[in-house]
Amino acid sequence: MIKQVYHLNGKWYHFWGLEGVEVKHPKETRYQNPRSGGSYIRGKSNYLFVLRPQYGREYTFFKKAAESGVQVNGIIAAGPSIGFLAPYYIEFDYSNYGNNWNLQGPLDIRTEQFDPDKHEKRIDNPDLRTLNGVGVFQGLSEPNLRFGGNIKAGVSFEYGRYMESVTGIEVGVLYEAFAGDLTMIPAGENRRHFTSFYLTLYYGHRR
Repeated sequence: MIKQVYHLNGKWYHFWGLEGVEVKHPKETRYQNPRSGGSYIRGKSNYLFVLRPQYGREYTFFKKAAESGVQVNGIIAAGPSIGFLAPYYIEFDYSNYGNNWNLQGPLDIRTEQFDPDKHEKRIDNPDLRTLNGVGVFQGLSEPNLRFGGNIKAGVSFEYGRYMESVTGIEVGVLYEAFAGDLTMIPAGENRRHFTSFYLTLYYGHRR
């Protein structure tokens, strides 16, 4: 999170911020393939990464002393949400096997975006044939954009020995909604809006 705060008047401040997060489906479960030792998220077809530019206000309930203490601020902010829906790639084994997984013919391993019609419904033993999750970087080169908005409210607790130093914790609740589908796990419920609780640790300084 990047955040720049400016004093308005009295106990009021306003700020601009930028957050970057990965949104995960609540049904995500990581599995390990006993044949390959690799791991993957079963049923996942897309990542969802979100950038959140925000504008907000802060109100200081309790101000920190000059050299010690805790400052407590109330926070509310809102802004657009820019979603990047990126393919989730797996290594899938199309090779022919006999009894006891004895290879018959050439080894045929392909890197593909997970597709339930291709990798689960038409193939025997899909869990043993899914060798590994490839990782996020390959999918990031092929994002599909989704646009929405977010609003959050929270409380921050700032610590520090000096007025120039800012170290703290922010906790609160965030609501976010998007236009368009957000298919992360095709077999699950894929919502376009989310409510979540968050906790952020931060460090900075005052000018």
